[in-house]
Amino acid sequence: MTKAKALRALMLTMGFSCVAIGLLHVLLGNSAIPGESSAGPTIDSLGRFFGAIFAGYGVAWLRAARQSPIRTTTVQWLSGILLLGALGRLLSLAVHGWPHWFQIALAAIELALPPLFLRLAHPAPAR
Repeated sequence: MTKAKALRALMLTMGFSCVAIGLLHVLLGNSAIPGESSAGPTIDSLGRFFGAIFAGYGVAWLRAARQSPIRTTTVQWLSGILLLGALGRLLSLAVHGWPHWFQIALAAIELALPPLFLRLAHPAPAR
């Protein structure tokens, strides 16, 4: 598989995953957050709102994956947003301690994916 095909496949996977997760949060509210089903109406409202934004973020990945060629700057921006979210999780960990184990797994994925996206999106050196 070429670098471009791998990048496109990973971007499509990311996009569909974000749309599905975002819509799940919109539909289920607090029930979509492991260990937080009784967090109350304020967190429920916030979670549903951010779910819609996350679904929109997924749509941005899908649109970017359908461009030909895929724009490196778009991958950089979308990867940067993902990395910023991961850094937010680390800040929360530093301030409030360890969250539910699933949030730790998500943070690991969110820290690992941006460098992979950037490596795949980086143009090959001219020969």
